[in-house]
Amino acid sequence: MSDDAPRMTSYRPYLLRALAEWINDNGMTPHILVDAGVAGVRVPPGAVREGKVVLNIADRAVVGLNIDNEWIEFTARFGGVSQPVSVPVGAVLAVYARETGQGMVLPEEGAGGAHAHDDDGPDGDGPDAPTPPAGPAEPPAGKRPHLRVVK
Repeated sequence: MSDDAPRMTSYRPYLLRALAEWINDNGMTPHILVDAGVAGVRVPPGAVREGKVVLNIADRAVVGLNIDNEWIEFTARFGGVSQPVSVPVGAVLAVYARETGQGMVLPEEGAGGAHAHDDDGPDGDGPDAPTPPAGPAEPPAGKRPHLRVVK
């Protein structure tokens, strides 16, 4: 691809909106996983766990949801108190349905995008291709998983 080719805008907000719509259309609850350490993230500090926060963005859970090309903004209740939430689109790590876990881990900004195929080989899996997340490990055939109570 030529260096003088026009740059395209980020596809992340488009993926985010499409996935949230898909999850809603299937009657499920869209959640986003956010890196709370990214500059501009405004969420209640008590909601942050290990530097990340999971936010329910279902219409019934938030007021005034707006997902534009730069920000996700809404008001939600945390501990019974309404609070404003602002998240830069670049801080969203994943979008998924609470009920099934189906959704998508979003690629890092710049890990693809306008120049996704610059270094790709003929198979399209060049160094910029994001690695898909590993699914849950299946137990060996004939063996059932077991749980035990730890006190």
